[in-house]
Amino acid sequence: MSQALNAGTRLTLDLWHPNCWAIEATDRTGGGVLAHAIYDTPMTAPESVNGLFTAFGETTAEVEHLLDEIRASDHAGEVLELQERFGRARDAPGNVVREFFLEYDPDDMVCPTLLRHGFVHSAPVRIEDGSEEWQLCFTGERPDIESALDSVREDAGAEVSVVSITGADGSAARSERDRRLDTLTPTQREVFEEARAAGYYEWPRGCSTRELADRVGSSKTTLLEHLRKAESKLLDP
Repeated sequence: MSQALNAGTRLTLDLWHPNCWAIEATDRTGGGVLAHAIYDTPMTAPESVNGLFTAFGETTAEVEHLLDEIRASDHAGEVLELQERFGRARDAPGNVVREFFLEYDPDDMVCPTLLRHGFVHSAPVRIEDGSEEWQLCFTGERPDIESALDSVREDAGAEVSVVSITGADGSAARSERDRRLDTLTPTQREVFEEARAAGYYEWPRGCSTRELADRVGSSKTTLLEHLRKAESKLLDP
């Protein structure tokens, strides 16, 4: 096998695609969803598949609201809850965790499109704030990544941005700080980095909460929610 097949070329993508119940639900609520595995449904294949997912959030009410939005989606079938957990089960970054199966249309999945263009997912997909975070390996040559991503965008009607990329030569040994920053959603990282740049964490503060909210174009309540979640992930031992 040619060494040009750089299965070790790893990417983190921020991705939006249409007709996704998880993207729609997390865009309207707090909390998030982890997608673990997809299974064919023997009695209904290829019309539908079953997926194993984790819904997570900071409170029971937040997770209940998220699950209600999922149930209401035109793109989701019946939600079959498995159990309720409290803690960081399956690495979900929330205090309240619910695991569930969900049957849905495979035509609404973006995974086959990613695979077709050489992207193999290597970790559970995390969906928060109306977008998906994919940890992937690229099986082609590194210079071909951008054209492959353009093909994904065209075929899936997707919006895709590269959050990080790691070469196959091991050049991306990352610090603990960088690894923690990588756990943030793109929105959380943007808000946190803007807060640092504006002197929000200095004493005395370089800007007020209202000024920071204006800088990032969000409400004060939304800003504080993003900062709280970012700080929780960064400070968690």
